[in-house]
Amino acid sequence: MASVVTGREVTVTFDGKRCIHSRNCVLGHPEVFVPNVKGEWIFPDAAPPETVLQIGRNCPSGAIRVARNDQAATSDEVPVVNTLRLRENGPLAIEAELQIAGVAQDSPRATLCRCGMSQTKPFCDGSHTAAGFVATGEPEAKPSEAIAARGGPVNLQPTPNGSLKVTGNLEIVSGTGRTVNRVTQTFLCRCGQSKNKPYCDGSHKAAGFVAD
Repeated sequence: MASVVTGREVTVTFDGKRCIHSRNCVLGHPEVFVPNVKGEWIFPDAAPPETVLQIGRNCPSGAIRVARNDQAATSDEVPVVNTLRLRENGPLAIEAELQIAGVAQDSPRATLCRCGMSQTKPFCDGSHTAAGFVATGEPEAKPSEAIAARGGPVNLQPTPNGSLKVTGNLEIVSGTGRTVNRVTQTFLCRCGQSKNKPYCDGSHKAAGFVAD
């Protein structure tokens, strides 16, 4: 169950099941997110409201969500440009108006497993670290044309024992911010075995990959 902490001006919601421990929050603002303590550890009033909102916007997994109590602003604004960022030896970080299997998501951000080991697929749970997963965040760019629209809904459809089908306007971006591809539909590897990461090449069949 998510933790909800209400301060004077903003409310912070933290969903531990989505957290990948990127530590942007505790390293950037340890006065708001106090690490390694027992009991209360989220203090919304320890920084200005806009600062706390920005912490939510910077959370790659959507584990942290922030909203002003007067409903004037939220960290869940849908981006103008949909992006999928490739984390070196790690997950795929997507930012868009997200749907999973056709169901709208509360947060426009999520980190997606691509090592095949997560227990919370299609989301990353950090298993890639213990598994020693290796995958570049700087693949060769594919020729692509600018798409007519850069925003809009993106649907993630996990295929049984297979890839992650992605439908919607999306820019695939390297870890250094370089555009790698522009797509309106693609199939992403989620078994960790593809020789053409981040895309599926059918390796899940030989690997005996099992996932809903």
